[in-house]
Amino acid sequence: MIYHVYVLKSLKNGKSYVGFTRKSVQTRLAEHNEGKNAWTRSNGPFTLLCSEDYRSRKEALLREKYLKTGAGRKFLKWF
Repeated sequence: MIYHVYVLKSLKNGKSYVGFTRKSVQTRLAEHNEGKNAWTRSNGPFTLLCSEDYRSRKEALLREKYLKTGAGRKFLKWF
């Protein structure tokens, strides 16, 4: 099974959102833009900055956790 880690950028205020899913990234982006998540409902609409694929849930969660740290946010400034 493939897991996706993705980063969205708010077109409203420039904030980033990091998440992971087993669904397609485009499906998840559409869900966020429809307001199906409390945080994204008030900060959308969003555009996809980047996504990465992982073979295990553990790897995807570790990468998501890293991207939410100070070092991960610094890394994301390249996008």
